[in-house]
Amino acid sequence: MSNLSYIKNLTKLGPEEIQVIVQKIHDLAKDGEYVIMEFCGTHTREISRYGIRSILPKNLELKSGPGCPVCVTADEDIDYLIGIAEKYDLGVITFGDLVNVPGSNGSLNHLRAKGKEVKVVYSPLESIRIALQNPQKNYVMVGIGFETTVPSLAYTIKKIVELGVENLFYLSLHKLTPPAMKALLDAGEIKLDGIIGPGHVSTIVGIKRWQEYLKNYKIPFVIMGFEPEDVLYGIYFLMKKIKNGEYGVFSTYTRSVSSEGNVFAQNLVDEVFDVSDSVWRGLGVIPKSGLELKPKYSHLDARKKFALDEPVKVRKTACRCGEVLRGVLKPYECPLFAKVCTPTNPKGPCMVSSEGTCAAYYLYENS
Repeated sequence: MSNLSYIKNLTKLGPEEIQVIVQKIHDLAKDGEYVIMEFCGTHTREISRYGIRSILPKNLELKSGPGCPVCVTADEDIDYLIGIAEKYDLGVITFGDLVNVPGSNGSLNHLRAKGKEVKVVYSPLESIRIALQNPQKNYVMVGIGFETTVPSLAYTIKKIVELGVENLFYLSLHKLTPPAMKALLDAGEIKLDGIIGPGHVSTIVGIKRWQEYLKNYKIPFVIMGFEPEDVLYGIYFLMKKIKNGEYGVFSTYTRSVSSEGNVFAQNLVDEVFDVSDSVWRGLGVIPKSGLELKPKYSHLDARKKFALDEPVKVRKTACRCGEVLRGVLKPYECPLFAKVCTPTNPKGPCMVSSEGTCAAYYLYENS
């Protein structure tokens, strides 16, 4: 296979074709130093799991970005959630990874150990069943995730109202990825030659959304799938754009990503949520990078219903997760990594989630 300009089905590539792609990446990178960043936590995990860094040129560095929604959840949000659960004796309903994320005053698992009710669900619709079965108790459902998971949560909120559930409230910790990518580029802390765009998010938001945010940046952004063949071909494609001085948003994940994205899902989210500012771990407040409930649904908003007596005061720790999320630090450069911070005893969210950079390095690259 001498011509790699177009491949119809990347997942059908054989070993010889993969070798050709890897060699072409080496050829493209041989005359300089290059740095590219994968934004998505699933890419981070798969790149580590398949040992992709080990077969790339040493002068082509892959940095990991803030593409793990659990990891970018701020300490103050965890502290607020624990604070209201204790003050108002709320039951907490959430997805699995969040229970282990440490805040200044412990994690939701610590809250559970104190006897508070913390429920882990796989579908947000389960929160309705839990609340209806326990009408004497108030619950807060934690909405966490990027654009990929928001539609199912928007649908759940509509069902809460439709069914008249009065003891179930909502804490929106959702994050929007294009504003965060723009914030990283604007910060200028690290020099990037190219960006690996997230596949799952892009399936929802489409290519056009990225173009809106990245049109003023002279950098190629290539949306890729998650199989090792997807990633390697995508890196080859990205390196070609870098070498040719071509900028803009491109996609090699054509089997899933369209220009417009999933318009039905976008409309569902727009029906339930307004865009708001949001606090990101390691990045601070990013304008218009979060979601809050529209006025029609604001009676479900936990922040409006449950107030703390005093503002949350976050305690500084030795965890360097924020710098890892910005690509400033490699996980093994954190003094806690693999010593006191491990997946069974995480000191920061980057070690908690399976999509966290520290967890990926610990499991697959800690040798």
